[in-house]
Amino acid sequence: MERLNMVVALVVLLGLAGSSAGAVYKVGDSAGWTTMGNVNYGLWASKQTIAVGDTAVFTYNKNFHNLLEVSKADYQSCNAASPIATYATGNDSIVLKSAGPRYFLCGFPGHCAAGQKVVINVKKTSSAAPSMAPLAPMAPAPSSGAESGSATATPAPTPNANGASSTGFSVGFGIVSLLASLCF
Repeated sequence: MERLNMVVALVVLLGLAGSSAGAVYKVGDSAGWTTMGNVNYGLWASKQTIAVGDTAVFTYNKNFHNLLEVSKADYQSCNAASPIATYATGNDSIVLKSAGPRYFLCGFPGHCAAGQKVVINVKKTSSAAPSMAPLAPMAPAPSSGAESGSATATPAPTPNANGASSTGFSVGFGIVSLLASLCF
């Protein structure tokens, strides 16, 4: 009986841990963070329901782009001179820890004015349900050899209707299954 109580307690704890995992959003979907393909980041952001605890992932060619978090005024004027934070890895994951708008732009000359900027409106709570579906593979970025052109990227299908992936439930379920098999 004591062993059963321990398993039940572990199941409850793992369920709580799995449900607290935030969703992951790839900014720009398959196109990523770029000036290629006329990506409309405002439209992309308007279709997302991003909440506190979720993660925004910016993927880009670090030889041609960077990522700056800026104030609202600097966002509106495309001013990259005094960023709140600077990222330049080409694969930046930003955990969104508080509700409200977050302002991002590319600091390379002319990129913000060309539309490489986004406001991410972070909600207080998540409406993304956990999914046991595997994360769909990302489509490769168009390879034109240059960052200026008119190639059009076709977004890859996403595993959840809101474009987010959530793996907390499936990981937690796998751990619970393993623990149950060890205890019985």
